[in-house]
Amino acid sequence: MKIALLSFDVEEFDMPFEYGGKPEMQEQIATSNQGLQTIVSVLEKYNATATFYCTGVYALAKTEQIRELSKKHEIASHNHYHSSHKKEDLSTSKAILENITQQEIVGFRMPRMAPVSDADLLEAGYLYNASINPTYLPGRYDYRHISRTFFTQNDLIHFPASVSPAWRVPLFWIAFHNFPLSYFFYLCKKVVEADSYLHLYFHPWEFTDYTALPNGAKYPFYLHRNNGKKMLERFDKLMAFLQKEGFEFKTTKDFLIPSVSHI
Repeated sequence: MKIALLSFDVEEFDMPFEYGGKPEMQEQIATSNQGLQTIVSVLEKYNATATFYCTGVYALAKTEQIRELSKKHEIASHNHYHSSHKKEDLSTSKAILENITQQEIVGFRMPRMAPVSDADLLEAGYLYNASINPTYLPGRYDYRHISRTFFTQNDLIHFPASVSPAWRVPLFWIAFHNFPLSYFFYLCKKVVEADSYLHLYFHPWEFTDYTALPNGAKYPFYLHRNNGKKMLERFDKLMAFLQKEGFEFKTTKDFLIPSVSHI
């Protein structure tokens, strides 16, 4: 059986600050909200479930949207703030999401795949951590020494994003925007041949024309290539490819920890 695990980091869109922009919080939330609505429509078209890692800030701004998402998809934590972190944020975001969804929140992904303590996550009550992209990303991280597939460490399950078996070519969101789709699909096939599952992640703001926002940000080309409508078209082709290849869509919680799927 081939399993497709799609995930989306739902956050206040703060990337402009890295490139000279100064967006108001209202703009940050609105940008992600616009993209999230697009994503949901495509998932509904293919009757697919996914995991949404949501910040506490976004969840408080769009409570009803997150509650509605939780009826079909998994909601997991993406910390409380996207641009800063304190230990107590792990518990704060979890409590906010559990109050909104009335479900146990067991998964976590740190913004920008930054390191986070196993002990802190376990203390906050999480069962898995999806904060590893086991590849080399210049200027960000080098996780090539970490297992490509899920593993348990210190009683916490770690669930790395998919990279190719050979050379650890990443399949994350930047790759999806810049690789020819034929090559990306080829890598997907190689990953599932080796691992039996495919774990991908994206962001709602990729589905918007965020470069047109008047906040002063100037992005490098590789970050916004094929965004907006082009991203929607590419993502729809990805979903059609996965469907044609016979993938079954699952949430991360259902895949890793089926015993708590319905808590």
